[in-house]
Amino acid sequence: MQKRYRLREKSRFQQVRGEGRCWAHPLCVLCVLPNNLPYSRFGFSVSRRLGGAVTRNRVKRQLREIVRRRQASIKPGYDLVFIARRPFVHASHAQQVEAVETLLRRARLWQSGDVEDVS
Repeated sequence: MQKRYRLREKSRFQQVRGEGRCWAHPLCVLCVLPNNLPYSRFGFSVSRRLGGAVTRNRVKRQLREIVRRRQASIKPGYDLVFIARRPFVHASHAQQVEAVETLLRRARLWQSGDVEDVS
């Protein structure tokens, strides 16, 4: 995922969490706030309660990759923050994908489109 599509500033994470709308799933939470840009940006938050650095980084990589493959199907113009919950660590990849897609549909940010194919 290119840098311009990533949320990095702590203040923006806090703004999306505080002012944005959130949807919850047993595996993760999605918070969304319009950004008035021609593209959407994505942030990923994993609490220390989920495990050590290796576990937290793996969860962030998994979330990032799930979103990257579906980026073309996500409506532009929003800042999205995905917050992993403890069950995400032990969920299968299929369950993780289903959680992300379910949250995007609930937030009405999912456009019908193809998911990028991995070769």
